[in-house]
Parts: sequence; C-alpha cells; structure tokens
Amino acid sequence: MNIQIFGTKKDFETKKAERYFKERGIRYQFIDMKEKGLSKGEFLSVLQAVGGYEKLIDPKCKDRDLLALITYLAEEDRTDKIFENQRIIKTPIVRNQRQATVGCQPEVWKTWK
Repeated sequence: MNIQIFGTKKDFETKKAERYFKERGIRYQFIDMKEKGLSKGEFLSVLQAVGGYEKLIDPKCKDRDLLALITYLAEEDRTDKIFENQRIIKTPIVRNQRQATVGCQPEVWKTWK
C-alpha cells in the first residue's frame, strides 16, 4: 500500500485517519493541505476516484460565499474553481494509488491491498 493522507493538523477526522493507519502499522505520508495542498494531477485523480466534485466539497465549509458560487458555476468551471480554493474540500482525503476516499472511511480502507 502507498497511503497518502491529505488533511490539516487540527482536523479531528484527519487525526482519526492517521490513528487508523498507525494502529495497524501501515506506513503513510501526511500532507498538510494548509501548507501544500493537492497538485493538479492528484486533484483530478481524487476527483475521478471519489465520483465527482459533489463528494469532494465540504457542505460545512466556513466560506459560504465560495460554496454558493461553486453551486451556480457552469460545470466546466467548477473543477478549476475548487482546485484554486482547496479550503472547501472535505478532509481527510486518503489515497492509495488510484483509490481515494473523502472523510474518515475505515470500512473502505479495510478492503485496500
């Protein structure tokens, strides 16, 4: 397994994901989204793996104006706007090569090889 956890240090869900892999002795790489974020290739890969931007956006995001703007943007512009404003993405994003989850989903992680 090649696990990457994208999240923030203070996020409770991100800490739960880290704990899950630590307890099982599975090595992972943590990427702080406040410092680095997703590259364009990583973003597109995650977007495809999770099944669309609707599952990527955090409905509890503090930036309500941006959330509303994305809702009303044309389909082709949404992806770019979300990539430019990664703070509205729900965390953690956990990647294992081409597989990815958004949020804490241990039931899915158990099936990964």
